Amino acid sequence: MDYFPNPIIIPVGILIGILIAAPVGPVNVLCIQRAVERGFWGGIAAGIGSVLGDGLIALFAGLGVGAISGAVQSNRAIIQVIGGLALIGFGLKLYVTLPRIRIENDADGANASLKDFAWDIPQTFFLTITNPGAVLGLFTVFGGVSTYVEVHSMIDVLFMVAAIMAGSMIWWISLSRLISRYRHLLDGNRLQLINRIAGILLAGFGGLLILEVITKGGQL
Repeated sequence: MDYFPNPIIIPVGILIGILIAAPVGPVNVLCIQRAVERGFWGGIAAGIGSVLGDGLIALFAGLGVGAISGAVQSNRAIIQVIGGLALIGFGLKLYVTLPRIRIENDADGANASLKDFAWDIPQTFFLTITNPGAVLGLFTVFGGVSTYVEVHSMIDVLFMVAAIMAGSMIWWISLSRLISRYRHLLDGNRLQLINRIAGILLAGFGGLLILEVITKGGQL
């Protein structure tokens, strides 16, 4: 048994992780808002949920669980509606929520307690795994890459999944650090505006998901 993975798996996996995390979408919007409101660790907490979601999807893809991909495809409409409704709910809540900012005394959120961030992890995890595009996209990418990188053994799969999660985490750390570095330049009114813009964007993403189902005549 070969206990050593294909060495090219790690850099390729990290690159995939960054590329799937970088596009602007609901999770990116939420991570930016959390980093602005709560500082570096607030953004990281939001990103961790996405990393765990990406890791779970990548694991299923790597194990060749085609039934998962088939189930997602056949139930895409209902999954999309559930995800859309969740996004609308998150967006509306964010829109009406007054930002709890500690800029002067807590520039990086270092003094915040874990309970301030804990809910963001399952929240972004849920947003990730209920996004049919993300699920099918990872299955497609994993299938295509494994053809060229030669992902054969369980060790290869586990290293690829770990590398994808590492790449995704690199993105969230970089984004959270960048946002938290400049959050002190914002006053209360601007922060509230950011909350409202983020809320509108999240609700808008949710509305588009539901609209796509309606316009394509998806069967629930």
